[in-house]
Amino acid sequence: MNLETIEYERIDAVVKLTLNRPKAMNSMNKQLMSDLFDAIAAIDEDSGVRAVVITGAGRAFCGGGDIASFRENMDEISKFLKGLTTFLHGAISRMARMNAPVIAAVNGVAAGAGLSLAAATDLAVAGESTKFTLAYTGIGATPDGSSTFFLPRIIGVRRTMEMTLLNRTLTAAEALDWGLVNKVVSDDKVVDEAMALAQRLAAGPTLAHGRVKKLLYTSLDNSLETQMEEETQAIAASARTRDFEVATAAFLAKERVTFEGK
Repeated sequence: MNLETIEYERIDAVVKLTLNRPKAMNSMNKQLMSDLFDAIAAIDEDSGVRAVVITGAGRAFCGGGDIASFRENMDEISKFLKGLTTFLHGAISRMARMNAPVIAAVNGVAAGAGLSLAAATDLAVAGESTKFTLAYTGIGATPDGSSTFFLPRIIGVRRTMEMTLLNRTLTAAEALDWGLVNKVVSDDKVVDEAMALAQRLAAGPTLAHGRVKKLLYTSLDNSLETQMEEETQAIAASARTRDFEVATAAFLAKERVTFEGK
């Protein structure tokens, strides 16, 4: 795949995406957002991919939007930003709906759209020195990248207000305490930990993982009865899979199951 600003590495059933603008702290310019969309769209089309890891090259996961490019396009900044968010939001929409779980391996700094991207993943591992900040209102802007959808669901409205209105910066320990990340490890182990988690997930029931994601991401928008009906439909569909057939037989035989993701 021809991507200028993202390294795409396939390791068996796991894809590792590395945002690769290290001199600019992997800030999101038009090319990076376009590359991210293309990479995620390709993964979404490949049923052989059963887990994804997203990380950043160098000293940052992602420093947010590329403010230099904003200044270069001030004459048509509204149109410019609409174009950028089209790519970013398209990628995040595909991430949420794909069967493969997406894991953020957050290194260094996750700021602005970088924090938004991390929040939009299904699981997150952070380095112990990692910092998290939204920073949008610091430049007179408002959040994008789905952060106003995911953050209130992950950390609550009050804490999201604190991060957006006061531009509070969280340490990795605080991010773990708030539930923004699942695990904190030493800085040099972030990618290894995320890849190990991805490999574990890739060996699991991929179609069931996808249905779990759908159930959880739509649950707060549904009534109790609607959500229970969604659960009924999902478990019934899961029961028609090869993985369910094999796993239930293995359970009764007290044998180890090997999921095929089918």
